[in-house]
Amino acid sequence: MLFPTPELTAVDTRILGDVDRMREQLRHELQAKPGKWAGGLRKFLTADSVAASNSIEGFKVSTVDVEDLIAGERDVEVSEENKAETLAYERMMTYIQSLHSTDDFAYSKGFLNALHWMLQGHRHTERRPAGQWRPGPVYVTDTRDPSIAAYTAPDADQVPGLTAELVDWLNTDDGAHPLVRAAMAHLHLVSIHPWADGNGRMSRSLQTLMIAREGVLAPEFSSIEAWLGRPGNTWEYYQVLGRRGSTYRPDQDVSEWIRFNLTAYHQQAQTVHARWVRSGKVWATLEEFVAGLRLDERVISALHDVAMSGRVRRTRYEQSEGLSLQQAQRDLRDLVALRVLEPVGKTRARFYIAGPAYPEHTLEIASTPTTLESPY
Repeated sequence: MLFPTPELTAVDTRILGDVDRMREQLRHELQAKPGKWAGGLRKFLTADSVAASNSIEGFKVSTVDVEDLIAGERDVEVSEENKAETLAYERMMTYIQSLHSTDDFAYSKGFLNALHWMLQGHRHTERRPAGQWRPGPVYVTDTRDPSIAAYTAPDADQVPGLTAELVDWLNTDDGAHPLVRAAMAHLHLVSIHPWADGNGRMSRSLQTLMIAREGVLAPEFSSIEAWLGRPGNTWEYYQVLGRRGSTYRPDQDVSEWIRFNLTAYHQQAQTVHARWVRSGKVWATLEEFVAGLRLDERVISALHDVAMSGRVRRTRYEQSEGLSLQQAQRDLRDLVALRVLEPVGKTRARFYIAGPAYPEHTLEIASTPTTLESPY
């Protein structure tokens, strides 16, 4: 038995309509702008989702470090464990993003286990197998006292039947809004807890996949993983899940979970749009600045990274502009000579931050915080 999808209230429906309008507006704005600009935002949002979802599980890697790791940079100062978790999650997310327009796609138990292997294969052991249902019990322990089980998942012998029921539900359109279905899928999977490890990230990824399959926006523009990874939101995430009970009780009203997710969708849409607008203003000021210095306009992308992410590495700049190693190095040397950028670190691990001649107004725009409205 799975949780029944609750009926939406008039307020829920209004908020869902607001989210739909914000996402549609962003879709039109993205289509009207150069691919390079939108591509940079997509890479940031992907990295932000990976960093946030991993942070919920205790793997701490900053968004800018994730961006560098995704770009192929290996000299990033993070532990080998955190690096492995980051790259595994990024590979799985890249695959999920690629499924948005697959015509003959269908959910299956094998597909879910394959995704789990992408995420956890590097940790596979006989006791904690990856890509297979758990062989025994699993518990979510209380963060304040690990000797107390905050949640005990269904018995292992129930997992095949429950996941079969979930797969049938995933492949059947029940008429609910796709964002509501995505939220319910998250709740179903995290409550069944079918694997020995990685259940939280798998559940959040399934929600992201269902958003991707909806096809309105690329999933990185609608995923709520970054929102869930903010400390206060992470605490509330666990509280809302915890109020579902300490054991699997699907015969209950989960309206609170839907309201929590609608808040997440709404505030994440606000956040993404605000970053899009801020990014555009930064780009425009840098266009004027670079033209005044009579530099090639391609250096804007490097300067934009510095403003929006705090730094840029040669590898990322080279990839974003399709440059040779020598071209990228020459451009960065020129910017350092002009004191626009300042190098930090040794050759292999070197990155660049804003120098004394970097336009202060641009940095002020980039650092202006966003005020979020609560939809309820």
